[in-house]
Amino acid sequence: MFTKNSKPVSLLRYWTVRYLITLCCGLVIIGVVSAYWIKYAATEKQIEVTRLFAEEVADRVVDDEGKLLVGDSLHQVLGNRRRFMGVDRNLLLFIENQQGDLIYSRPGQLPAPLQQDLTRLLTQADQADKVKQPNGDTLYVVKKNLEFNDRIIGKVILLFPETDIKVGKEQLQYLIIMLGSLGVLGWAVIYFHSRRLSEPIQNVVTAARQIAEGNYDVPMQKAIKEREIHELVSTFKEMADRLRQQESMRTELLAGVTHELKTPVTSISGLVQAINDEVVTGEEEKEFLEICLKETRRLQNMVEDLLDFNSFAVGAIAVTREEQNLNKLIREIASQWKIVQDSDSVFLCTDIPEKQTTILVDSGRVQQILINLLNNARQAIGEGGKIELALYETSADMRIDVKDNGQGIPPQEQRLIFERFFRGSNKKDKVCGLGLGLSFSRMIAKAMGGGLVLKESTAEGSTFTLILPKVSA
Repeated sequence: MFTKNSKPVSLLRYWTVRYLITLCCGLVIIGVVSAYWIKYAATEKQIEVTRLFAEEVADRVVDDEGKLLVGDSLHQVLGNRRRFMGVDRNLLLFIENQQGDLIYSRPGQLPAPLQQDLTRLLTQADQADKVKQPNGDTLYVVKKNLEFNDRIIGKVILLFPETDIKVGKEQLQYLIIMLGSLGVLGWAVIYFHSRRLSEPIQNVVTAARQIAEGNYDVPMQKAIKEREIHELVSTFKEMADRLRQQESMRTELLAGVTHELKTPVTSISGLVQAINDEVVTGEEEKEFLEICLKETRRLQNMVEDLLDFNSFAVGAIAVTREEQNLNKLIREIASQWKIVQDSDSVFLCTDIPEKQTTILVDSGRVQQILINLLNNARQAIGEGGKIELALYETSADMRIDVKDNGQGIPPQEQRLIFERFFRGSNKKDKVCGLGLGLSFSRMIAKAMGGGLVLKESTAEGSTFTLILPKVSA
């Protein structure tokens, strides 16, 4: 959570900094482990070389008769071998005979404190691979038995301090170069990918600002491989297209509503003015009044549609479910709609099963939806067309199909027919209305727990399906 004084940082900076910190911590851990391993490898190498020197000493001090040669010449010979094998440092060499007596030590190499503690050191060296000096330093121990004819005749003991184990500068340089290269490479990788990730998001932010300013025609990057970012951009683009369509329909609605309301008002005004000025009298005056009433009803219906839709959109209209015989209800609705039609040229065919179905439903709302669907079908087919009304049952619900044999809905308009204020190209210039019927009907159907869908629409006609849940009485 941000405080009042805090300010969000960019995605590029946020993830680059945090990844760099994580990378540095990881490289420090790798460096410590690598340094420990290098030190361990150097120690093992030093021990191995010292062990080889111990074997060399063992070969030198035992003659062919099994005697130990520890004279003055031994020091010179072993000194040459130490330098040749690279162990000529603070190496301490001791040789014991079969009885455990010290018979040789490297002269001039034992400080006074070590000389005083020599007995303890040699005793510990027989039992361990490391011993402690009086000053606390560690000495590594390498031992080699002196054998003759499979019999142990003495022992070589080599001690060298831990401080003699030196790590090569080249190894440390390689380690530093490797860790530095990994750090630079890791930072470059996360910077590149964070920038690649932030660019489409920044484009979405820029597009959102343009939409907020009323510009809905925003270009969006299309070739995005990351699924989540692709879905974000695609969804945002769909939203922008939807908003553009809504704005277009809103503008068209404003013009349409103005025209639709202005037409009956103008007609009523002219007719009343003619009657008031006594331009018409008698039967003609009565005819003018009837036209005025008809236009008034049309104006009233449009206003009621707007009010009903607005009320239902905010949830102000309640749906009252009552036990209804659905078969009987559908027959009554079809009969009532047929009676009020002005023409007998429209053929309405009903397909209602004999099996009676009783469910809990709002009969008034069902009638409102079906009348709207039948009226739309009537407008689609014109004179001499055919409308089919069919009731059938599925495993989960009851369904009512309203099918006409009109010219159908264009494919590009089928996904928009349930949008509020949308009027198709086939009806826009031929039928008066506000484009609220299907949207309002779907809202009612959903409020009853069902739905309203366009089942199919081709050049041979369209079929709408009202879905009602099987809520038993």
